[in-house]
Amino acid sequence: MRIHDADKEFVWHPYTQMRDWNSTDNKVIVRGKGFYLIDTEGNKYLDGNASMWCNVWGHSTNKVIGTMVRQLRTIPHSTLFGLSNAPSAKFAEKFVKVAKGMQKIFYSDNGSTAVEVAMKMALHYWINKGNSEKKRFISLEHGYHGDTVGAMSLGYIAKYFRAYKPLLTRVYKAPSPYVSDTSSKAEKDLVEDCIEQTESILKKYSSECSAFVMESGAQIAGGVIIYPSDYQMKISKLCKKYDVLLILDEIATGFGRLGNMVEYLAQGSRPDIVCFGKALTAGYFPLAITATTNKIFDAFLGCYSENKQFYHGHTFTGNAIGCAGALANLELYEKTNLITKIKRNSEYLAKRLKQFKDLSIVKNIRHKGLLAGLDLSWKGKPIKIIKDKGIINYYIAQESLKEGVFIRPLGNTMVIIPPLAINRYELEKLLDVQFSIVKKIQGNISSSF
Repeated sequence: MRIHDADKEFVWHPYTQMRDWNSTDNKVIVRGKGFYLIDTEGNKYLDGNASMWCNVWGHSTNKVIGTMVRQLRTIPHSTLFGLSNAPSAKFAEKFVKVAKGMQKIFYSDNGSTAVEVAMKMALHYWINKGNSEKKRFISLEHGYHGDTVGAMSLGYIAKYFRAYKPLLTRVYKAPSPYVSDTSSKAEKDLVEDCIEQTESILKKYSSECSAFVMESGAQIAGGVIIYPSDYQMKISKLCKKYDVLLILDEIATGFGRLGNMVEYLAQGSRPDIVCFGKALTAGYFPLAITATTNKIFDAFLGCYSENKQFYHGHTFTGNAIGCAGALANLELYEKTNLITKIKRNSEYLAKRLKQFKDLSIVKNIRHKGLLAGLDLSWKGKPIKIIKDKGIINYYIAQESLKEGVFIRPLGNTMVIIPPLAINRYELEKLLDVQFSIVKKIQGNISSSF
């Protein structure tokens, strides 16, 4: 059986209508080189969405991969249940120096589980402190925190999760600072309005809420919503004022995506718990961490009979290969001064985005670091279907592959989210292809009316 046929016959793909998938000429990736993915036919595709927002260095052998291979040959996995392993200890020691304000690292397998860990930590923290009333959570509208039950509860997006609502726990929702008017006055007014509404929620429900949970710096899956300046800092202060823990999700926004290694430091916020994943291992291995303070950790200390210990763990918690890769990844960030390169590429991206403003169907361009989003709309309505071309998501993905680039939009939102170490030539190519596709869409829409 050909590998394409085996994929169609046996593999169930995520977030995919499989009837449509089985009718398309799907590409099966067999290797990579540089920032390109290569399929069974030898065709190359620029990885235009960083392999679901996690890839840093591309797909060629580098120090991170080499370190992981050496660890695989030494000992690939050793449990943290009753034992320790060297890579997990070494990475934790180094990372707490980077993530200032955090003192303890809890390992898990992916972003969703890191968020679940954070939720259990917050709930159990208050119970250990003698307060069993703080059972609820507050999160932001348009937030996304993963696909496990607790994470879906926090980041409930009806289109994705409506079918699973019976599983979910009740979460109070604070308004998201979605800025469509970029004037400074509009941004300031929006922030103040959001803060006032959020404070009202905290004032009313803080006695029953263990934590406020939000993505750090920006919301990505919820529509690429970049926070106005000082917004996150003000939320942090409100949490302290009302004695509610602040949990920040940097799974997609940390490690340089927004131009800062640790986004909460750049935002001037003081979290109690922070989740990291995706670029943690440069996108090469499933590993995530939930970092926290000694204040949280100390609440779990006591006599065994008090039953205060944290009841959470995974088979592959602190996996040696992942931790070795994460440590090498941090070292490579420092050696190559990657954050500076990201900021230079961000400046270039900002200049190129001006080109998109001239297209009539492009609305509300937002950008920070190596993240940008722009909405495609016609006569004030989101473009969902292109006449004779089908659903806009499919059209963009298929057209980009024809141009040798892999792009995956969020509905009618074009997302620019390349590998973090991408060079200028490939970044230029990515933007050229995205601009070309948007122009084609505009031509099709215009000719339909």
